Amino acid sequence: MSDFLTIDGNLRAAMRFFGEASGSGEVRELDGSIAIFSGLDYGVFNIALLTSPARGGQLQPRLEDVAKFFRERTLRWSFWLCDDLLDPAAARRERQTFLNYGMRVISHPPGMLAEALAPPARQLPEIECRPVCDAQSRAAFAELTSISFDIPYMIARAVYTREQAWRGDYRGFVGVTQGQVVATVAMVAAGDAIGVYSLATVPAFRRRGYGEALLRAAALEMTARTGLRRLVLQSTEAGYSLYRRMGFRDVTKFTVYLTK
Repeated sequence: MSDFLTIDGNLRAAMRFFGEASGSGEVRELDGSIAIFSGLDYGVFNIALLTSPARGGQLQPRLEDVAKFFRERTLRWSFWLCDDLLDPAAARRERQTFLNYGMRVISHPPGMLAEALAPPARQLPEIECRPVCDAQSRAAFAELTSISFDIPYMIARAVYTREQAWRGDYRGFVGVTQGQVVATVAMVAAGDAIGVYSLATVPAFRRRGYGEALLRAAALEMTARTGLRRLVLQSTEAGYSLYRRMGFRDVTKFTVYLTK
């Protein structure tokens, strides 16, 4: 399998979490795409993705199917598009195709892959890696995710604090030092790789290595459980230099669209 397909497939597996977490969402497999409704009026958590390459004129009818799905549920939704799933003709029309559905570009995160993590470039602080497995850790994950990714707190609580939300493939971890939760990360084993999501650190503890320490500890635990060593992610601008130091390389790019 091409590396970009590994990254895109893992992302789809991870995003299903948002259709199952709140208890009022839905995941719908469509022709060549998947639509994920969180049950909440929050566009970033109502997500669509392609499930196979879109060639020639295939993008527009797939987008129409997705738009119809969301029109019946919410006006606010987003589309994560892996650029390598489009041929040149579809790529030339891409921006206008999405504009016709009232969608604007909000980011271009690179899709990255590491065959294995590079050794740390500095001494990292000690951190205890705990799974998200009880009310306290779920609440901590929700609070830190809200702060770090500018998500309304009540939306984060609705997604991350239900016990049932964490019964699938989406595994959360909190990093604890001196009795305080200082970092979070989520991981998904899908295909032949472990996906890294929602890596965040408490503002007062940033740039001190706690996020990296937690990522490494959680990856070690996931590798022991699954036997997988490859890691994939979609990088934020703030995290890009860290991921490069850790051994990740650029493989593809995503364009994220959001309804206006």
